[in-house]
Amino acid sequence: MYNDNIMRSDLLTIADLVAKEKNINREHVLEALEMAIQKAARSKYGFEKDLRATISRRDGSIALARYLTIVEEIENSDTEILLEDVGKEYGDKKIGDEISDSLPPLDFGRIAAQTAKQVIIQRVREIEREKQYEEYKDRIGEIINCQVKRIEYGNIVVDLEQGEALLRRDEVIPREHIKRGDRIRVYIMDVRRENRGPQVFLSRTHPHFMAMLFAQEVPEIYDGVIQIMAASRDPGSRGKIAVRSLDPSIDPVGACVGMRGSRVQAVVGELQGEKIDIVPFEDDVSRFLTNAITPASVTKVIVDEQRQHVDVVVSDDQLSLAIGRNGQNVRLASILTGYDIDVLTEDMESERRQQEISELTEHYSNILQIDDVIARLLLAEGYMSIEVLAETSHMQIARIDGINEDFANTIITKAQSIITEREEKHAQDIKDANIDNDLLEFEGLNQDMLLALANKDIRTLEDFAGLSGDEIISPEDGVLRDFNIDNAEVEEWVLRARVLVGWLSEDDYHTMLDELEAAQQSS
Repeated sequence: MYNDNIMRSDLLTIADLVAKEKNINREHVLEALEMAIQKAARSKYGFEKDLRATISRRDGSIALARYLTIVEEIENSDTEILLEDVGKEYGDKKIGDEISDSLPPLDFGRIAAQTAKQVIIQRVREIEREKQYEEYKDRIGEIINCQVKRIEYGNIVVDLEQGEALLRRDEVIPREHIKRGDRIRVYIMDVRRENRGPQVFLSRTHPHFMAMLFAQEVPEIYDGVIQIMAASRDPGSRGKIAVRSLDPSIDPVGACVGMRGSRVQAVVGELQGEKIDIVPFEDDVSRFLTNAITPASVTKVIVDEQRQHVDVVVSDDQLSLAIGRNGQNVRLASILTGYDIDVLTEDMESERRQQEISELTEHYSNILQIDDVIARLLLAEGYMSIEVLAETSHMQIARIDGINEDFANTIITKAQSIITEREEKHAQDIKDANIDNDLLEFEGLNQDMLLALANKDIRTLEDFAGLSGDEIISPEDGVLRDFNIDNAEVEEWVLRARVLVGWLSEDDYHTMLDELEAAQQSS
């Protein structure tokens, strides 16, 4: 195989043909050939030796040589040589330099030729995969058209121009029948390097797939006049999408529905008949939640911003419609809005409200040492916490029928005293916890969080920096699971703590923040 008659005339031609067929750089093919020759040479001369092959880019001739590094003391005789053993023909050399000896042309046997072939094939595949990664890594979030190449245990492999991509069976719409040779539209969900090489992961169930289909069908979305604010899906069954218009003269819902429903029906058809609720987005949380729970009519919305929780009150005949089959409607509305939603009837809400009032009345009576009637009067006027009372003037309290100015002053003084005692106890608890100053001064953590961390023996900034996001807010055993903190905020805290203790550079911090933001947007 290896002789001047064949190799010199054909080697560069082979490289050109492979590069053209695989649409990769000719230089990469020649490098793969050099690696193949080197591997075959090692099988003949010894795998421990440093052998290097070079193919002339001018005439295709091959130079094979053995390299030795000059050292003071030999540890590996296959790759090292002492300075005193270096011949004069090599000129002036010093410790650390390399010398090389040319080797005779290699006569490829059958096994060596097969080995070389495998090296070339493997290297070309690696180059193709790397090219595919570079091409698709910045296309996450796009929809592409592709052809089904094969189906393996329910997972669908599709053909891309530069390789293959994977549509896993859990990313296929339920009851959807896809066959080999079908052309399908898919959403690029992720592109990442795997042990087997770069992989492109696709989806037809991702909420953003539905959103991008609308962007293709509705010109106003493509032009940026209408924005898709959120989307949620129960693939193959029901989906919700929230839209808003930047032009007051354009109805965002009507534009997405289209003339006689043509636009939304095109999306529904692609999603195998999935029913889609198009709801107008509102900056006002209550109004947005009212829209999101469609098709049910809402009587009242009670929002708890701190807990990201909302109670939606509906009439008895709207309860099943609001909840949906197996809780589907309320679940999709919750994902769409980002709020935990409880659906209540008017009677259920009234009963819960009465229960809360009874508990607060008892609490006020005990802590402020007042009778139940006065406690109920305070609650009826909207003073729902000791903190609110402590910040109120006695003149405002005195306006309530049945409470004179002196009594109002007594109530406020008592409330302020309770708050002061709590703060003093809190300060003492913090002091007793022996928390490091760096952690005490860390922006974002309040005193309650610091005490929760100390209870788990996390008292220094290094202790905190060593935690993972799950260890902090996991619903099962996260140390701060009882606090209303989202995952993005926690990840930022941990990265910032690692910068402060010297585990990360500022550049690494910003790079990792960007990656986290990109991952959130794609999910």
